[in-house]
Amino acid sequence: MAGQSIERREVLRMLTLAATAATFPGFSKWSFACGHVGNALTQVKPAVYQPLFFTSPEYAMIERLTDIIIPTDDTPGARDAGVSEFIDLMVSRDPDLQRDFRTGLKWLNTHSQKTSGAIFLRLNAHQQTSLLESMAYKNKFRPGEEPGRKFFALVREYTVMGFYTSEIGLKELDFPGLKFYAESPSCPHKDDPEHRHLSPAPAK
Repeated sequence: MAGQSIERREVLRMLTLAATAATFPGFSKWSFACGHVGNALTQVKPAVYQPLFFTSPEYAMIERLTDIIIPTDDTPGARDAGVSEFIDLMVSRDPDLQRDFRTGLKWLNTHSQKTSGAIFLRLNAHQQTSLLESMAYKNKFRPGEEPGRKFFALVREYTVMGFYTSEIGLKELDFPGLKFYAESPSCPHKDDPEHRHLSPAPAK
């Protein structure tokens, strides 16, 4: 389920939303793509993230779902970027998201138990992917899985948001307009600040 694409306009929208999470000091992995490197909050991180909203089993499910959506392969994925941490923080601040995520996780476990004989995290990787494919791809939709499709779309939205607003995710986009610097870039011609060595502009 890799290969997430995203428009640059959408990146800007997500950056605006994600900026509210940038000052949270509890992240162990996730860091805001546009965070200033001199900010202590972006440098000092706890060794282990402590979920604010999700229970341990719920958080493990979120971490696994984000890993399936943007896996680590030749490039870093959602797990490397700490996307589950970002989602937990965002959900902890929004009662509507809390309801939707908790309801969705319960539905997924119940559906997994019914169709595969075990809760989601007890399935092997192939079984997990197969279970989610009918919710992720329109040509594989099955009747009765509408709640699952809605939940998977929600998880995917926040996974993409968390990944592409992180330092790791933004580097994957190679979006020069959103690069940031530790200090303002200076002129490379320090020995010739007046640029006398450059040829004059041609006359029009």
